[in-house]
Amino acid sequence: MFNGIIFNQGIVHKIIKRNKGINLFIKSNLPIKYKDIGISISCDGVCLTLISKKNKILEFYLSNETLNRTKFKKIRNNDIINLELPLKNGQSISGHICQGHVDFVSKLLKIKLIDKSYLMQFTANNYQKKNLIEKASILINGISLTISKITKKGFEVWIIPHTYNLTNLSNLKINSLVNIEIDILSKYVKKYFNEK
Repeated sequence: MFNGIIFNQGIVHKIIKRNKGINLFIKSNLPIKYKDIGISISCDGVCLTLISKKNKILEFYLSNETLNRTKFKKIRNNDIINLELPLKNGQSISGHICQGHVDFVSKLLKIKLIDKSYLMQFTANNYQKKNLIEKASILINGISLTISKITKKGFEVWIIPHTYNLTNLSNLKINSLVNIEIDILSKYVKKYFNEK
């Protein structure tokens, strides 16, 4: 479980393709020790299990199921990845409760600098938008953000300079892909009322 507050990033160092997945190697300064092998790490919002660490290189295995449901299907060497360690008991939650389970992949439609912040618009189809709520939380590439507006083609979020500079949102271009996780509370509430 995570809270979508990013303090660390990594860079894709190597990708080994397998018959039914890939081994992904990310170079990072995350404070990981050998005893931490097996922990879950949020990689651009995807909960992945750390299977090895050598020097500063973290290794993960991604099955085809994970690749097909995330933007990692298009992963390339030197891509910048947002990283977050799992929450610990008693740790402050500054964002929102995140599972690392991607609901859909979205594209950046528009970006506009207004004063010092960035207004970004992302795609979502009508089915996906049914689970989106204005002013609710949303996870984009592992970053806890707030939906400012639901639009015809998707939704908008505001990015403050601090977040923009510390995450890979600063590397996005029009049509860049991002991983989206809808606020789990929104999904549970909707399911509850639909089944009553």
